[in-house]
Amino acid sequence: MKAIAEPTRNAIALLLLERAASTTELAIALGKPKGTVDHHLKVLARAGLVHVVRTRQVRAMTERFWGRTARTFMFESSSSSTPTSMWMVRDALEEMSRVMPETRQAEDDAGPEQDGKNGVPDTVFATFRHARIPADRAREFGERLYALSDEFVSAERGGDVMFGLLLTLYPTDLPILPEPVA
Repeated sequence: MKAIAEPTRNAIALLLLERAASTTELAIALGKPKGTVDHHLKVLARAGLVHVVRTRQVRAMTERFWGRTARTFMFESSSSSTPTSMWMVRDALEEMSRVMPETRQAEDDAGPEQDGKNGVPDTVFATFRHARIPADRAREFGERLYALSDEFVSAERGGDVMFGLLLTLYPTDLPILPEPVA
């Protein structure tokens, strides 16, 4: 988990969800020097998260194409002060904050049907809900959310925008009403 927690390595892993890519392609996409990208690829490879999937000769050099070792990586909570689930929420919040400030006022004014601004389409959706349900039902919802996330990352590639999907189901410390008195 430490290998992928670094922002550049996380970005590389996300790009490799699309397809295998060379160090040069990754460097162009990230706007970083090839040497930097190569270093991060080696760290990811040592962690078993990426590997060389093919090579090709380009003049006197051998160009390597890197791919992920899995579509989805599962991590157990680390011993750090930030649990894995919070690390994901924090990263999603940072990402949304970078992309969405330009559209926040327009959404407030126009509602959810407004046209996208600055590359952010009108398909942005968020909701935050609470429900007091039995633990078995929570597990069922968790399984369905996992299946939805798997469907999302397996969807056919295309379009001009990379979308993020953040799903979380967690117990809260919110109060509950007592059972009604008969």
